[in-house]
Amino acid sequence: MLRRLYPHPLLTLLLFVTWMLLVNQFKIGSLVMALILATAIPLLTAPYWPNRPKLRNLPAFAAYLLLVMWDVVIANIAVARIILFMRGDQIRSAWIAVPIDLKSPEAITILAGTITMTPGTVTADMSACGRVLLIHSLHAPDPEAIVQDIKTRYEARLKRIFA
Repeated sequence: MLRRLYPHPLLTLLLFVTWMLLVNQFKIGSLVMALILATAIPLLTAPYWPNRPKLRNLPAFAAYLLLVMWDVVIANIAVARIILFMRGDQIRSAWIAVPIDLKSPEAITILAGTITMTPGTVTADMSACGRVLLIHSLHAPDPEAIVQDIKTRYEARLKRIFA
């Protein structure tokens, strides 16, 4: 019964928490609206996710979220330093092709979103075969180091989470 009402329990929880953070009020109306949205959206979108992935390692996913939050803070500081203290001719912006080994569309989406959320980088495109992400980096004196950092820091963890 619960599985039918909540086909994507983690999505339901995420939507509930997100709504409560957005309204920033802990009132009965906000709670009811959060519950309605958190129930209705997964129910309405469930037919579009017939082969939804299973999170194999929930503690690893929580650790990944903490890592990304930490990286966002550190990247904000790095971008501020670049903007405030580097002359324009010293900044080495670059387009970088990042080959990926992930198979799950959800894992690829999380990787692309992680890259975009981290200040100083943005995912701009994905190859037709789905095996290469094109990213832009604000300052990339060594593009290969950025590729290796993405693969070891993010992609390897996502492989363990979605494997």
